[in-house]
Amino acid sequence: MAAGLDLYSVGSPVLSVVMAGSGNASSAPSPRPVPPGELRRPSEPPLRKPPQVLLIKKDAPAAAAEPAAVDAQTAPEGLKAPAAAAPVAAAPAKQRSDDELFDMGGMEGLSMADLLGPADQQRRSPQAQNSSEALRRSVDDFDFDEEAFLAALDENEPVGTTGEVVKGVVIGVESDGVYVDIGGKAPGFMPKKEAGLGVITNIKERFPKGLEVEVLVTREQNADGMVTISARALALRQSWEKVRQMEKEGKVLQVKINGFNRGGVTCDLEGLRAFIPRSQLQQGEQHEALVGKTLGVTFLEVNPETRKLVLSEKKAATAARFAELQVGQLVEGVVASIKPYGYFIDLGGISGLLHQSCVSGGQLRDLREVFNAGERVRALITELDAGRGRIALNTALLENQPGEILIDKDTLQREAEDRANKARSLLRQQEQSAG
Repeated sequence: MAAGLDLYSVGSPVLSVVMAGSGNASSAPSPRPVPPGELRRPSEPPLRKPPQVLLIKKDAPAAAAEPAAVDAQTAPEGLKAPAAAAPVAAAPAKQRSDDELFDMGGMEGLSMADLLGPADQQRRSPQAQNSSEALRRSVDDFDFDEEAFLAALDENEPVGTTGEVVKGVVIGVESDGVYVDIGGKAPGFMPKKEAGLGVITNIKERFPKGLEVEVLVTREQNADGMVTISARALALRQSWEKVRQMEKEGKVLQVKINGFNRGGVTCDLEGLRAFIPRSQLQQGEQHEALVGKTLGVTFLEVNPETRKLVLSEKKAATAARFAELQVGQLVEGVVASIKPYGYFIDLGGISGLLHQSCVSGGQLRDLREVFNAGERVRALITELDAGRGRIALNTALLENQPGEILIDKDTLQREAEDRANKARSLLRQQEQSAG
């Protein structure tokens, strides 16, 4: 036995002869049989191990050791480890079918938690368990001072938002502006051009130290905490509010003309620059001569967004005239024009409408049967609308009988004053019954 060792077994199939030597293995067939427990060393590389299926059952945790047995039973013959002292007459292993090896029926209805089992929770690190416990702690478990927290928020809250009106005290005056303490961590700064309306020649005299002022925030605080403020912007806002209130009340104002251009004249009103178009002037053709004069005007357009302030002298005259009139008053005017629906009567700067239904209580075929253009008319005021500039007139109420004005117009006009008193009594009765 110089080249190797031969083993014999009676009745066993002939497998191979394993030669052990200096490093060369012979694969020549031998007529002598080899015991079944001995492995043959292949000359080719070993085959790759096929994928295995792990069968786990919920009620049998010990089944985790089963894959080792499955591995040993199902592995190919060429990959089995050599048995150290296998008996010569060992019984062959029982072969299992593929259906038994790949049976998934036992895994139906199981969740991932069931598959992992309690072992996964035991493998969790102490750090993860500590983190979970920390998350379950509430705010009450920590030292928390609500008052200190709110005080910290108030201390760091920015002072002054854009458009806010704030009060402060002047703490410093420079050539380029004024510093005002408004309660923030840094003072507010008011540029010289924002110190007020008009031209300020001496800013130190206008804003001495310690002076309490009310300003408007025009820019919120910067990185240094400083806020930009303006007294001029606040004065402009207040002026526009006053002007809008006067417009609502329909006031007639007295203004002094301080300039002119091709389209009209200009003036100042509550610190705002106003414009009066030539078409809204009583002397529009010679508007240059109005500089320095005082005119009675009212509002035609007020728009703070576009800073547009337009006034009217003619509308002011109309408003003043309306202030002199009242419902039930007897007025006299001239027929300015005749329309299919009635007469327009010029009452001295304003016009009233004598509708065809209010001319007579009788049947009126043509308006020219009663009055012609340029003829003087005395009539009662039955309605006034100063906002829309409308005046409703009536002559039918002056008739003693329906259609009288068609027969004897001159008598009616001559006795209009006495008949107006009776008509006013009738109007009051109508108002009381309607009310």
